[in-house]
Amino acid sequence: MSDAQPKSFLRPGKLLVLLLLGLIVYSLALAVLVPAGWVWHHASGFVTLPQQVQVRQVAGKLWDGEAGLVVAGFPLRVDWSLNTPRFTEFSWPIDISVASSHSSLNGNVTIGWPASARLMATGQVTVAEFEELIRQSGGAMIEGEVTVDRLQLAWADNRIVEAEGIARWPGGLVTWPMGDQRGQAEFPPMQATMDTTQGGVALTVSAQSGDGGEGPAADATVFWNGMLELRVYKRMVDLAGQPWPDTARPGDIVFRVRQPLVPGL
Repeated sequence: MSDAQPKSFLRPGKLLVLLLLGLIVYSLALAVLVPAGWVWHHASGFVTLPQQVQVRQVAGKLWDGEAGLVVAGFPLRVDWSLNTPRFTEFSWPIDISVASSHSSLNGNVTIGWPASARLMATGQVTVAEFEELIRQSGGAMIEGEVTVDRLQLAWADNRIVEAEGIARWPGGLVTWPMGDQRGQAEFPPMQATMDTTQGGVALTVSAQSGDGGEGPAADATVFWNGMLELRVYKRMVDLAGQPWPDTARPGDIVFRVRQPLVPGL
């Protein structure tokens, strides 16, 4: 009878598992303990942000922190809280909130491997806060708040691959430019839906109750190159109670414009 050979405790497979566990524990410890400002200070040189986005301040820990941003001239505060990584899915969910002085969005972002992200959020937008930007682009102003019931964005291959959502406005006074003057009218509750198109993101505006008839009152496409194409239908004129030739049908286009989404950028 031959003596059994003693087996090594640290076999290659077990050693690899121990190394992986150690690496995971070390990474989690860094995320919990390392200051977020220190991380941004060392990483900012390798991150290319759009010209209209500036990071002013980063505070807290990498696991639970906040940052002050300026986006297209609007100061924003971003708060985040990392959740437990999903190792089997190669993803990391993060709770996030974005707030300006009067508006906010709250939801979660899931970062995937190798380079993807998905955002799901809800919130409230106070339109008056962005009045200057809306007037610069020649848009119409609405009073009150817009409720974002659902916003879903997906990023992959260095571009937005999905943009969907729905928002509601309870109705009220709308003003718009008319030469040297401004027109105004009371509108019923409206809703906006967002979908992805081949060239960008499409936004469709219609009456909530269907009082304006079937079909959109206006639609817009924001192209990936930053251009905006807006179309207003005769159906919008009817909702505003404005005079228009009776020969026009509700689905006829009465106004069309194509211009940069944010003038000067």
